[in-house]
Amino acid sequence: MIVSVSKSPIKSFIKHHYRHFNSAVVVDAAEAYVKHLANGGKMFLTLGGAMSTAELGLSLAEMIRQDKVHAICCTGANLEEDLYNLVAHNHYERVPNYRQLTPQDEVDLLNRHLNRVTDTCIPEEEAMRRIERVVIEEWQAADRAGQRFFPHEFLYKILRAGKLKPFHEIDPKDSWLTAASEKNLPIFVPGWEDSTLGNMYAAQVIRGDVKNVTTMRGGVEYMIELARWYPEAAAKSSIGFFQIAGGIAGDFPICVVPMLHQDLRRENIALWGYFCQISDSTTSYGSYSGAVPNEKITWGKLAADTPRFVIESDATIVAPLIFAYVLGW
Repeated sequence: MIVSVSKSPIKSFIKHHYRHFNSAVVVDAAEAYVKHLANGGKMFLTLGGAMSTAELGLSLAEMIRQDKVHAICCTGANLEEDLYNLVAHNHYERVPNYRQLTPQDEVDLLNRHLNRVTDTCIPEEEAMRRIERVVIEEWQAADRAGQRFFPHEFLYKILRAGKLKPFHEIDPKDSWLTAASEKNLPIFVPGWEDSTLGNMYAAQVIRGDVKNVTTMRGGVEYMIELARWYPEAAAKSSIGFFQIAGGIAGDFPICVVPMLHQDLRRENIALWGYFCQISDSTTSYGSYSGAVPNEKITWGKLAADTPRFVIESDATIVAPLIFAYVLGW
């Protein structure tokens, strides 16, 4: 007897087993994502939390390469931590018993220059300082030339110049920022200064090694750029919004639509055409990150008929599964 084997084993597993509650929403959201793309739509992805240190690049990079993600808004931490993993992966240390660490255990990690993110320690010298030394050259060169760039543009420059190749410790195909640089993907990084590289840049300005603080373009200019990008993109395709975790990475970009409508008084600006959020934040705490999608209708962000999904779960588990589903793995 010939046994039929699915060409998409992960997708088949999910469809067979994920039938109720949060798991059923995973299927609904994934199928709606596929339908949105099939109908000619584009997807805007937002990245909060510590998803780069969780190595989301293993699946997100392929989503970018296969044109399943068309723009990204992320925190400064997610922007830089993808590169930290690229150049220092072998020096990371995992602490599986992190819940039992004593304050002295934490001090011991500090003294070893290991910066802990839940169960994963990022090595300062091999990751942060290695990137710092390379990107400082770009900051200072732009400053001397009177040029100004966004944070992600500086990182695109060092990737495209091959300045990190001697330090690669993972296959660059698993780096989502590398994939984004190859696609010249639009990236928006509100509040970038709330990051390790942002602190390093501030130190450069304080020391006078970078003379003009405005060499680094900032958050308001990112919104202006998003307000340019969105109407152009939405005029050609419906733009979906796939939000991983909450915070500024999600709150900042979704507001561009009501800003265009209400503050600039522009007509015929399409609302977001799809919305999905993976989050464990709850509305009862007054957290905007936990606000259900219906609330966004009142703010002029989503329409009454926009496909809307909330998956209340761990994004490190759910996001790769949805990506695998969309990719047909």
